[in-house]
Amino acid sequence: MSSQPLAEMTINKILISVAILIVLGIACFYFYLLAVSSAYSLHKPDKRPYYITTEPLVVKNISLPTGTKITYKKGYFWQRGQQRKPRDEKDIFEINLLGEKTVDWGGIPVTSFAKFYNESMKGFSVYPDFEKLDTTKQTEFSRLWQRCSDDLGVSVENLDDWSFNKQNILDIESCGMTQRYFKEDLEQQAFLDSLFIELRKVEN
Repeated sequence: MSSQPLAEMTINKILISVAILIVLGIACFYFYLLAVSSAYSLHKPDKRPYYITTEPLVVKNISLPTGTKITYKKGYFWQRGQQRKPRDEKDIFEINLLGEKTVDWGGIPVTSFAKFYNESMKGFSVYPDFEKLDTTKQTEFSRLWQRCSDDLGVSVENLDDWSFNKQNILDIESCGMTQRYFKEDLEQQAFLDSLFIELRKVEN
């Protein structure tokens, strides 16, 4: 074999190695930017307006303790961050009880409420804290809810009422990953049906 083909093979190997290094470098840089972007998203300040209750307050028909954070949908730029007084309840997007506090919702301690992101859906999600549930007060509703151990999404007639008002609650849309959206999944539908039936049995 002549020296010329050997030289060409060596050059080709070098070029391939360089190309691989360039591709790897681009990939590493991409993942670095992705990680930085994700970290920024997690730690960037929430610019939505919010109010921290300074006394017990009834909001959305729920009795909230002092120190509850009420977050509203985005308003004008001067309405961002902490507010000096509560805004219109129609603008409420989330309610979060701070400092390990909970409120009773259907016999279950809950830590927060959040309006559905999908504006076409009239309802909200409820987030439980089953570690604070009194085991002597278990119901079939609480047992079923614990099986998915996640937030419960309910559709309602009146979105101004987020309390455990059985006359206002129309259906259970989701329990964690179990959702009404998957109409063809009969097992998911049956579970949500059972959950809704047991919800209706809970004494207010």
